[in-house]
Order: sequence, then structure tokens, then C-alpha cells
Amino acid sequence: MFCYQCEQTAKGKACTSIGVCGKTGDVAALQDLLIHAVQGLSLYAMEARKCGVSTPETGLFICEATFSTLTNVNFDADRFVALINKAVQLRKELQEKIKAAGSKSDFSQPAANFTPAADLAELIKQGEAVGLNATSDENPDILSLKHILLFGLKGVAAYADHARILGQEDDKVYAFIEEGLASILRTDLSLEEWINLVLKCGEINLRAMELLDAGNTGTFGHPVPTTVPLGAKKGKAILVSGHDLKDLAAILAQTEGKGIHVYTHGEMLPCHGYPELKKYSHFYGHYGTAWQNQAKEFAEFPGAIVMTTNCIQRPKDTYKDNIFTTGLVGWPGVTHIAGKDFSPAIEKALAMEGFSADTDKGSVMVGFARNAVLGVADKVIEAVKNKDIRHFFLVAGCDGAKPGRNYYTEIVEKIPKDCVVLTLACGKFRFFDMQLGDIGGIPRLLDVGQCNDAYSAIQIAVALAGAFDCGVNDLPLSMILSWYEQKAVAILLTLFYLGIQDIRLGPSLPAFVTPNVLDVLVKNFNIKPISTPDEDLKAILG
Repeated sequence: MFCYQCEQTAKGKACTSIGVCGKTGDVAALQDLLIHAVQGLSLYAMEARKCGVSTPETGLFICEATFSTLTNVNFDADRFVALINKAVQLRKELQEKIKAAGSKSDFSQPAANFTPAADLAELIKQGEAVGLNATSDENPDILSLKHILLFGLKGVAAYADHARILGQEDDKVYAFIEEGLASILRTDLSLEEWINLVLKCGEINLRAMELLDAGNTGTFGHPVPTTVPLGAKKGKAILVSGHDLKDLAAILAQTEGKGIHVYTHGEMLPCHGYPELKKYSHFYGHYGTAWQNQAKEFAEFPGAIVMTTNCIQRPKDTYKDNIFTTGLVGWPGVTHIAGKDFSPAIEKALAMEGFSADTDKGSVMVGFARNAVLGVADKVIEAVKNKDIRHFFLVAGCDGAKPGRNYYTEIVEKIPKDCVVLTLACGKFRFFDMQLGDIGGIPRLLDVGQCNDAYSAIQIAVALAGAFDCGVNDLPLSMILSWYEQKAVAILLTLFYLGIQDIRLGPSLPAFVTPNVLDVLVKNFNIKPISTPDEDLKAILG
């Protein structure tokens, strides 16, 4: 096993026996083998595009298969075996179509000629042979850029798949995922060409996030400022975690009138701001945080838990019976709901005790996406010009369990009262319930939304830059980001593509970035690691 795609990787270098996330070596090998298989399939998909052979099923499959290898999405070995076999089946079918069209129908790369073993043990050996550290003689800086591209593609695939579920697709996103995966097999590209591919990944991710934003807002309306209770209501309960708004909508519709309160968890907190979701009277509030207390929160939740995408520690045996997964999500021993019929989860919730009494743990505000913020842009601009608002901080990104993330709590506590904090993604759970007050009626803590709502934050920054007739880098705005997994990598690449400077990143820098590649990022984008809250605030504010 060799895996270093997340921030929590063992000793800051790599997980080599079992993943910090709970992923076994066998599953890691199968994930690597699936990437190998879809790389071979991508070679044929690209050739099919050249000769006019239609490949809609192939593009979608490659996207979903790539997404399934993202951290904390799927730990189910049997499902990876099925995906590997399907990748090879699609490759062979596509090869025949290309051959019939008179185009190139054979490639010399091992990934294009790979035959899956017949049994699981041999498949695992095949996966170990094509892992991330299988190529030891490659230039380490080029290998670093290949892995940055691979991990970025996993994030793009996640956002593209979410968007597709809501009816938003752009074939150029699928085409680039194919191009990127196939390019990783190449050995003839220069360092500069690899940097360009990495930045292209950031450009494509911006489009994927735009599609997802259109799917979310087009289906459920633009978020509006909304107060969300953090306690519980007496009665039966279902907790929805992950990211998928369509799954949440289906659960709300199917539980209506059944005496069940539906709660959110982690990245689903912003869902309370969407008009078409908040209209349900049994959509009550938010239960728990993202990572710090997750196992305890899930173990104590007296109802059914539905996981719609990633961002969960591997479920403990003590509450596996209460968990249901959807879509690409899978863990051994956990019930998977293949379609949108949530009857099993509803029946489980009705059979459990539910909450015995009402509890009040305060509340938070959500719904400050671009429409809400730009709707009061005149007040924001006036407050800046009058020096009532000195600076904006975007403190955003992923949460995690590894020590060091208290930095984000402390820096928000110490940000001066004449500054505004924008936040998004699950990293906000280090400080999301702080009562920071307001500046002239503008809340000092603005929750922009989920991690993909980085698109919304970018639109806010661009609009403000336009209003002040300056570039985004000239705004009184500082980005202090935390990262954990591959969606964060894709977002960071998008910020690089947009030319955003002076980003502070933590809690630690990626293990897959070599010193030389880091030097390029520092010289071109002035990216820097976080230090201490006091030192960083002094450097930013003077």
C-alpha cells in the first residue's frame, strides 16, 4: 500500500499499511487498479472522440469510477472489482467501434491492454504493481505534477458527478478527465507542459463547480439567510450527511407526514438555506460537526443515518446497522440504497427510539451565497469605503481529525472586530457557531456554503473587484485555507488558474508536492504555509 492523497496521510509522508482514513491495503490496491483500468479506457475514449464515435456512457463511467477512488467515498472491495471489470468491458467495446470506424484501435501502454485477474487476491496483486509508487525511475518533480493532476481530476469528477445528478453536464469536462488520465501514462511531456495540464485542471474544475451551482440553484432556488437550530426535536429522526442535495430532497419528500424529523450533518448544513428544501416543516436543524466528534455523534444518534457522499470516517461497528449509503458511497457491512427509495432508512428510523425530549443548543446562520451577499453589495462597498470594514478573510476548506486544525478556530477568534469572515466547506465547523456580531447590519461571519460553493465565493470576489475597479488580488481580502482531500486540491488548482495570490494553506502542505514544485508555486502564486494565528494576522493586517 502507498497512499498520500489526503492531508492526514501517516507521518505526513504516506500510508503504507492501512489508511489513516480506515482504508485497507487491499482496497487501496483495487482503487489503484481501477485508475489504471480507466486510464486505458481513456486512451480509447480520446481516440473515439477524434474519429466521431459517440461515447456518452464511457465519459460518465470514467467520471464516476474516478470519483469512487476519492478519500472516504468507497471502501467496498466487491464494488471495485465490478468497476474494474466494467472498465475493461467498455474498453473492448470501444476498441471494436474505433476499429470499425477505421481509426487507431491498438495502444502499446500496459493500461490499454490490461486483463483483470479472475480472483480477488490476484486482482490485489495487480493493483499493487500499478500503485502511486510503482514508477521509481521517473523525474520526481514530473511525478509530483502527475499526482497533483490525478488528485485534482478526482475532485473534478466529484463535482461533475454531483452536477450530472441534477441535470447539468458539459462534455468538455468528461473530455478533460479522459485527457488528464491518459496523459498521466505519458513520459514525453516537459515540466512546463505538466504545469499547464495542472492549471487546465483548475480551469475545468471551475466549469464543473459552475455546473453544480447551476444544478443546485436551478433546482432548489438561490440560498437565503436562514437561522438553523443546533438542537433536536422530540421524536423519530433521520440524519443526512455528505453533500447530495437531491438525496436530501428525496428523503424530505418521502418522510413528510411520517412523524420523522430530518437533520443535517457536516457539509449538509448549508442546505437549510435553499428555499425548496427549507419549505419542509420537518426539516429541523443541524446535528453535530464534521470530524472532531463525528464517531461519538453518530454512535449517539437515536435514528437512521444516510450518507450521500464522502467526508466520513470509516463507520464503527457499533452504529453500522443504523447507516445507509447512496450513489457511489460504500463500506463493507453497511446497507446501500441503489435508487432513491429511502424506505429502508425510514423504516429503521421509525423502529428506533428517536429523541426523548427537545434540546436547545443555540443556532447558526447559513445562506450567504453570492446572491445574498451581492444583494447587499452596496452596503458592503460603503462600509469598506467608510473604513467600517477593514478587511475580509476567507477562512475555508476541509476539516480533519489530525492535530493542528485548532489554528482555524483561534485565528477566527482573533480576527479584529472591524473585519468580516467568509467561510465555506466543512472546515467551518471549527468556528461556525461563534457569535461574532455584525458591522452595520452585515454579519461578521458569513457562511457561503459547501466546498463546491467556492464558485460562489469566487463570484463574490470578482463582483467586489469590479465594484472597486481593481483586480481580485488588490482587494482587502485574504484566503486562509485548510485542505484534507482531493476536492480541495481541485479548488486550489482553480484558484491558481485564476491567478489568485498570497493563499495561506494548512494545516500541512501536501506530501505529494516536491520542494521544486512548491518553489514554482511560491514564485508564481506566493502560496505559503500557515504559521501561527498571531504571526499570520500581523503579516496580513500590519
